[in-house]
Amino acid sequence: MNKKNIYFASDFHFGAPDKDTSRERETRVIRWLDSIKEDAERIFLLGDLFDFWHEYKTVVPKGNIRFLGKLAELTDAGIPIEVFTGNHDLWMYGYFEEELGIPVHHEPQQRVYHDKSFLIGHGDGLGPGDKTFKHVRKIFHNKFFQFIFRIVHPDIGIWIANEWSKRSRGSHTEQEEFLGEEKEYLIAYCKTVLKTERIDYFVFGHRHLPIEFEFADYASTYFNLGEWFSQNNYGVYDGQKMELREFTG
Repeated sequence: MNKKNIYFASDFHFGAPDKDTSRERETRVIRWLDSIKEDAERIFLLGDLFDFWHEYKTVVPKGNIRFLGKLAELTDAGIPIEVFTGNHDLWMYGYFEEELGIPVHHEPQQRVYHDKSFLIGHGDGLGPGDKTFKHVRKIFHNKFFQFIFRIVHPDIGIWIANEWSKRSRGSHTEQEEFLGEEKEYLIAYCKTVLKTERIDYFVFGHRHLPIEFEFADYASTYFNLGEWFSQNNYGVYDGQKMELREFTG
């Protein structure tokens, strides 16, 4: 089979809201990965794969071994996979690269495939507004605070992080709504980029809402990949067009 499709997915949030629900979601994501492996040219996973992830020097959070094993199987089969950090799993320091051969990106990346330009990222911290979140995000990305957290015993550190993560889980179960062109911060971000760069497709996660928004003046489209709590959304580019789909297998 000609491997021509590029796949995008994000916001699995493994670990939330409880172990059993997360395991069912993990199984569903693995079924999706199995369904695309025959025609996948490349796979992008755009962050918040885990509801919390922190790599200590010799320790990573236990769990999700089936998912990690599936990623290893796919990369061993020659399918390139790239991962972006999200606001829930930003503390990735080399485990994916060393153990799975998967590059991890902490900032949006610009790519060109089949003469189409892409800007790809998780989406957190982009665009105007939400100053409180951006301030907290800056703290989490600070090297000093990362060092302080790393010297805390993993049992304590992971417990603290999971308690913190629970504060932002409301959107995991509540259906998000489109706020309109003027209030969607990622649309505002895309418009800013388009003033100086030619981008055919913006692909982000974070928003927990499947969105396809066209910028007619620029012949450009913004896609948000939604989430896997209820809708199992993902994106696929077949070399000619990009579209959103829902996994029902």
